[in-house]
Amino acid sequence: MAAAGGEGSICALFRARCVKTAKGLGGAGALLTLLAALLVPPVRADITDGNSEHLKREHSLTKPYQGVGTSPSSQWDFWGSTLVTSQYVRLTADERSKQGSIWNTVPCFLKDWEMHVQFKVHGSGKKNLHGDGFAVWYTKDRLQPGPVFGNQDHYVGLAIFVDTFRNDLHGMDRSFPYISAMVNNGSLSYDHGKDGRPTELGGCSADVRNKDYDTYLAIRYSKGRLTVMVDIDDKNEWKECIDIGGVRLPIGYYFGASAATGDLADNHDIISMKLYQLMVEHSAEDDNLDWTKIEPSVSLLKSPKDNIDDPTGNFRSTSLTGWKVFLLLLCALLGIVVCAVVGAVVFQKRQERNKRFY
Repeated sequence: MAAAGGEGSICALFRARCVKTAKGLGGAGALLTLLAALLVPPVRADITDGNSEHLKREHSLTKPYQGVGTSPSSQWDFWGSTLVTSQYVRLTADERSKQGSIWNTVPCFLKDWEMHVQFKVHGSGKKNLHGDGFAVWYTKDRLQPGPVFGNQDHYVGLAIFVDTFRNDLHGMDRSFPYISAMVNNGSLSYDHGKDGRPTELGGCSADVRNKDYDTYLAIRYSKGRLTVMVDIDDKNEWKECIDIGGVRLPIGYYFGASAATGDLADNHDIISMKLYQLMVEHSAEDDNLDWTKIEPSVSLLKSPKDNIDDPTGNFRSTSLTGWKVFLLLLCALLGIVVCAVVGAVVFQKRQERNKRFY
């Protein structure tokens, strides 16, 4: 898989369509082309595409999983129902009331990173009769079993949840499976009854179950920005799911994955977890910080708890995204055009009225 070519392909394809459409519109087309070039969100170059030298093997889990075990030299350790084979790491089988996890034993001291997770969620359960899901973690503690998809509640760090079962029957505005993000300093509790909405930072629906092709999740943290992308349509393309600014995460935490089943079940398989280092320059102020003492936090327009009354459950950072800027400027442009047309009509009527006096 070309790890990140997809995101660029989507934007490149979109830009090509804009230019092609604009050519047939004359002067208006030129204006639209210029607007598209200025307002379409820039393509973020992904240095991990084909650059294996940036792969951090001590934080990566790949076949045939030789570094997994309980020996002192192992780089990955597992717990619970986890089954390690030569082809996959099964966190839970398609059985009720199972919990399993796998954790990197080496703390990560990278300030900027990108984790690619190849996974497979499958089982015999029909629509809405499967669960519960899995999570990818970057946390202070590891191998701490608990009620949050097989890991402890009140954790410290970052969690990306792939929730496959709807608990909140009032939240019918979103479909499941659903991917969401949560940052915790240990003071927050994940609310299963509300599918994590009170503490959710953002998310998207993602049909990831029972696919006969590879499915991927990418988590990028760089310069205070958290981005989550998915490749689940067998198109070799990344699609953005979450993009949040103002995120603060320390170094020295552990990567892991966990899953759980309840009355309903699924196979939750991890095929690989590959961590890449992002080569990013930081300011002198950032370089002088003690990144090990940073407390996980997020600067948002509103507190996560306000998300309870938000029917969509999605909100982002204070900065406007490229699409929002585009829509605002487009509305402004349409307003100017309407005013110009109205002004021309009024002017023409006045001219006709003045002619009657001659």
